[in-house]
Amino acid sequence: MSFEIKRREARKKRQVSGRRKVHGTAERPRLCVFRSARHMALQVIDDEDGRTLVSASTMEPEVRGALEATGNIAAAQAVGKAVAERAQAANITKVVFDRAGFPYHGRVKAVAEAAREAGLDF
Repeated sequence: MSFEIKRREARKKRQVSGRRKVHGTAERPRLCVFRSARHMALQVIDDEDGRTLVSASTMEPEVRGALEATGNIAAAQAVGKAVAERAQAANITKVVFDRAGFPYHGRVKAVAEAAREAGLDF
C-alpha cells in the first residue's frame, strides 16, 4: 500500500470522526472546507435537508479574477470572504466549522479567519 493511499485513508477516518460531532441545522448550517493542492472549495450545508445553501471556490471567475495563484493563503482568504458574503446575503450568520479532516493551520485556518472577519459567527 502506497503512502498516498494511507494518507488519504487517514484523512477519511478523521473526516468521519469529525462528522459525528459536527452537524449542520437550518439555524446553524455546516461550513465545510475542501482543500486540494491547487484550489479551495467551501460549502454551507444544511444536513437536515441535505442541501447546499451557498458555496464559493477558487475556481470561480469572480474569486479567481483578483488572484495571482489559487493554492495559497491569499486565495484562501478571498474564498473565505466570498462565502461569508454569500451566506449573509442568504440570511445565514451562524455556522459550525467542518475542516473535513484537514489540519487546522495554513490555508484552512486562513479560510476560517477570513470568514469570521467578514461577519460569520462560528
